[in-house]
Amino acid sequence: MKKIVFFSILISPLILLLPLNGLSAEREMPVQVGGFVLGSDVTDYPDIEYSNFLKEVVIYNWNGFAKGIISYGICDSPGEIVKIKLKYKNNTKRFFKTLLKKYKQKYGKPDEWKGDSFGILHIWKWNFINENGKKIHLILQHNTKNPNENTGNMVKLYCPDQIVKEQICFNKQCASALDQGTTDKKAPPLDWNLLIPQPDK
Repeated sequence: MKKIVFFSILISPLILLLPLNGLSAEREMPVQVGGFVLGSDVTDYPDIEYSNFLKEVVIYNWNGFAKGIISYGICDSPGEIVKIKLKYKNNTKRFFKTLLKKYKQKYGKPDEWKGDSFGILHIWKWNFINENGKKIHLILQHNTKNPNENTGNMVKLYCPDQIVKEQICFNKQCASALDQGTTDKKAPPLDWNLLIPQPDK
């Protein structure tokens, strides 16, 4: 019996070194799919569009805000800021209530409640339109623990119509580039090496 116990103690560390769940160091690791390779430079692919219909600039520690994202157009109105999203340094619910009070004093009661009924995500929205028909949306948000949103207090200010214009313009450019690239060309045969993730060559 003592021999069995001693043998078990001896081989236990060796068992821990064996691959788990059938994993093996000899098994090839996939690093590419669709012709794109992890770790390669994006400029190695000249035929792709490098940006979406909006570009973003990230800011930190800015005038009472911890961080933020400034989104601007690249197609319909290049360089024009169309969306501002800023996170306040103060994350407390008390500060959110103070903000909401001051927002109401400045712009009146919100037009919409966009939060949940569980008291986790608080979102108030104001909708504005001027005499020229330009729309602007304002959102004040407090999130306690929703993992899909930034926690703390946040303000969002954006031009919905201009964002749509940028997307339409960008999509047209992409469609035009696609048409030019596929004119008088037959669709290539299915290449399973591109459709299935592949190891390094």
